[in-house]
Amino acid sequence: MEMSSRAAEIIHLLLQSFWPILKAGLEFTIPLTIITFILGLLLGFITAVIRLFKVKILKEIAYFYVWVIRGTPLIVQLFILFYGLPSLGIILSPFTAAVIGFTLNMGAYNSEIIRAAMDSIHKGQWEAAYSLGMTKSQAMRRIIIPQAVRVSIPPLSNSFISLVKDTSLAATITVSELFRKGQEIAASRYEPFWLYVEVAVIYLIFCTVLNYFQAVMERRTGRHLAQ
Repeated sequence: MEMSSRAAEIIHLLLQSFWPILKAGLEFTIPLTIITFILGLLLGFITAVIRLFKVKILKEIAYFYVWVIRGTPLIVQLFILFYGLPSLGIILSPFTAAVIGFTLNMGAYNSEIIRAAMDSIHKGQWEAAYSLGMTKSQAMRRIIIPQAVRVSIPPLSNSFISLVKDTSLAATITVSELFRKGQEIAASRYEPFWLYVEVAVIYLIFCTVLNYFQAVMERRTGRHLAQ
């Protein structure tokens, strides 16, 4: 009887907490992921192009940015933005600090993915474009980028899915996202194991859905390879 009562208690708690945790994911985790990935993709593209065009001063700045971001932990970057900047008189809201932190982080990693995708395009493509009278920017826009997009979709998709999970670090700067909500409920209900398992299941659901869309996108963009 005690065991069945305990099981019923846990099930009731999990059912009761499922929507608040899921809601936090829909209201904060997913928007934070989408916003920072789009901004990080834009920043990564600009950084990759700067490094590809090899304008010395800009290239050095881009290299330094990528070096610093990739060489320091994301959680430290978030702490600098949220807890460190106020000592300099710059106060950011938790969500704003998270957006800036994740954007800078994603921009650095995405720039390497995009740069590698562009570098993978055979040099003959550039030469063919130049032989047609195109400038470097025209060749980039009309020939290199469309091909690089296909190459970069799988790693960028993986990066996006990883970002969904990485947003849990925003809990450390008090953003009320999915993991933070799970922590709050676990602290008040004294059932950390089952509640954290529930949080993990919700993350798993999100990532499974994204994996499905990634597979669909890869099939569609890879059709030309099968022809």
